[in-house]
Amino acid sequence: MDDLEGKVALVTGASRGVGAATAVALAEAGCDVACAARATETSPQRTAGTLDETVRRIASTGRRGLSIPTDLAVDDDVVAMIATTAEHFGRLDVLVNNAAITFIGDLDIPLKRYDLIMAVNLRAPLIAIREAVPLMAAGGGGSIINVSSAAALYPHPSLLAYGISKIGLERLTVDAARQLAPSHIAVNCFRIDIAIASEGFVANTPGADHSNWEPSEVAAEGIVWMARQPVTYSGHRESMFALRHRAGIMASRLANPPTEAPATELFDGLAPAIAPDFFEEPYPDDLGSGAGSGAGDGAGDGAGDGAGDGAGSGR
Repeated sequence: MDDLEGKVALVTGASRGVGAATAVALAEAGCDVACAARATETSPQRTAGTLDETVRRIASTGRRGLSIPTDLAVDDDVVAMIATTAEHFGRLDVLVNNAAITFIGDLDIPLKRYDLIMAVNLRAPLIAIREAVPLMAAGGGGSIINVSSAAALYPHPSLLAYGISKIGLERLTVDAARQLAPSHIAVNCFRIDIAIASEGFVANTPGADHSNWEPSEVAAEGIVWMARQPVTYSGHRESMFALRHRAGIMASRLANPPTEAPATELFDGLAPAIAPDFFEEPYPDDLGSGAGSGAGDGAGDGAGDGAGDGAGSGR
């Protein structure tokens, strides 16, 4: 799909961070863009960013944007998100499953929170793909991009459920690619393994040094590159770091960009302890209600504005 002019894209978690940057980058490439998340100006979350702001940025490119308030933990909302996109734009060519949430915890994580992470991070993309397939097939094909994380491959402390959901998303990618190839629908995974200073990740890592983290627009460039590839480019689980060096894209905005290649396969063996463990619930006074908090780009892929039950940050 080398030419994105006139295509229609849907991006989840598009109220902030990588999701918002990807929605705007797709518009700059010629797409009309539907944006799904929970945060709106009338119903904001505690972390900055709303769908309304993203849609205005899309309009400034000369393309059409659509705000679709969506709770990705609710199956019917996910189905309606796809249907609303099709009803408004008449087609769907590109789906970016970007939204994700997490809560801090390992084996001790409350099961209600574990289930919510799985609902938003893994179940919602599955439902979105199933609903998008007939629309893409009717249009002659399409591109589906699932956004993963370095946490899929390494047992980062406090991110057990998040990491499980992301390695599951990568497994979903390769299987869906096989099944959808006859329909000319490409399915790929973009793994963020370079630290990105999205609003959600910053909120979740108050003790970290954010000075050497890339802006969200760098990751968005890689996702748009992936959307432009021919449908025969499918089933790939791309490392952001490796893709930067192989394709010569996503030029660093940093004075001292990372030089050590991250892992590209699931860690095997006993992982050493990592210190310090700088992930924190961003709003500890709000535990038990509100928006889901996000793990973040790099060790995670950004706080997802997708569902609720805990301290809220969100993309």
